[in-house]
Amino acid sequence: MGPVIELRTPAQIEEMRPAGRFVASVLTALLEKADVGVNLLELDELAHRMIREQGAESCYIDYHPSFGASPFGKVLCTSVNDAVLHGLPHDYVLADGDLVSLDFAVSVDGWVSDSAVSKVVGTPREEDLRLIELTEVALAAGIEQARSGNRMGDISHAIGSVAHEAGLSVNLQFGGHGVGRTMHGDPHVANDGRPGRGLKLKPGLVIAIEPWFLHTTDEIYIDADGWTIKSKDGSRGAHSEHTIAITDGDPIVFTARD
Repeated sequence: MGPVIELRTPAQIEEMRPAGRFVASVLTALLEKADVGVNLLELDELAHRMIREQGAESCYIDYHPSFGASPFGKVLCTSVNDAVLHGLPHDYVLADGDLVSLDFAVSVDGWVSDSAVSKVVGTPREEDLRLIELTEVALAAGIEQARSGNRMGDISHAIGSVAHEAGLSVNLQFGGHGVGRTMHGDPHVANDGRPGRGLKLKPGLVIAIEPWFLHTTDEIYIDADGWTIKSKDGSRGAHSEHTIAITDGDPIVFTARD
């Protein structure tokens, strides 16, 4: 059997909007708080407090997929410098020039939204700002291709083209995914691919598109904490993600920040 692809009705798409707005508001607050001298555990605590106040449900705290060493136990991914995905918040104080990626997913009224953003705290390195910008440009390029009648390969190709034009290699082990009642579903959205190939995109398909790039490698390993994904050569990573819906017209970006 192939993957089960669920399409959402227009009414369900409307029901998914509050989760997207909430995720966007939390990431906006976290971006403001993330600064030199702030502990990663403080960021997780802020996200946790906002979840409680909203009456939302974390997608991370009990999350235990096959690749995770144990249930995640926190509500936010905080990936710093050579860490790029699934960063487990720990007792670390952000230092001047650190590149931090924040990835956050929750369920509101039974519907999930998932989004990620990257930031340099303090004095930035130009190449780090450029890397973050490339993930954002790639995300926008992928979203632009998320239209009814296109194929999944069009999204993947748009993302990969941004990376390759900048001289970056692309890891295909982790990418975007279907979103709905749970955080991770079919289809998989690779960060590189061939145009005109793969699943035909139809209205009602809801996916997370998430380019993540490393400065000088596409090779990764899992840290001793059993979760945090790091670059093999120690180079830094950046990550941008939005949850979107395909419609008869322009895609809806549920997690757009003001």
